[in-house]
Amino acid sequence: MTRHSLGSWRVDVERREGVPRLVPATALARSIAAALDAAGAPAPATIGLILTDDDELATLNGEHMGKDGPTDVLSFPLLPPSAFPEHPGKAEDAADLGAFVLPPGAVPHLGDIVVSVERAVEQAEQGRGGQTGHVRWDARDELRLLVTHGTLHVCGWDHAEPVEEAAMRALERELLAR
Repeated sequence: MTRHSLGSWRVDVERREGVPRLVPATALARSIAAALDAAGAPAPATIGLILTDDDELATLNGEHMGKDGPTDVLSFPLLPPSAFPEHPGKAEDAADLGAFVLPPGAVPHLGDIVVSVERAVEQAEQGRGGQTGHVRWDARDELRLLVTHGTLHVCGWDHAEPVEEAAMRALERELLAR
């Protein structure tokens, strides 16, 4: 695992054995930091990124989403959407579990993002990438999109409704253009 300190953020990047190095971990950490800044995440904080394969994503997708087969990215937020600023793409809080209070001086962990690099490569090469699922582009661009997308989910963004999706996609485009 590599740790990257970028302004108010510490981004921990773990690359599973055998996973190709499409994009340097530092560049992915910068993409995450930019998305955290844009989403108004509470700072300072930490966030994790795990780069893995379809097998691990299929297992996680079944265990946590109740869906068969792999997916490209899963996010595991630890703070409710209400911890982030209001925006059109904001998800609803699942349940009011009460505020979790950290010890004084502790830095919160926002959550983790798990990406299948294998799926990113396949989607990009087969023209099933991008926001629409109809883009043929470099696998590095697809990986950056998935990391950005996953980060926004950690920050309470969603795309279940058309207004939410339009807002989230617009922010993703802005972040990827940087």
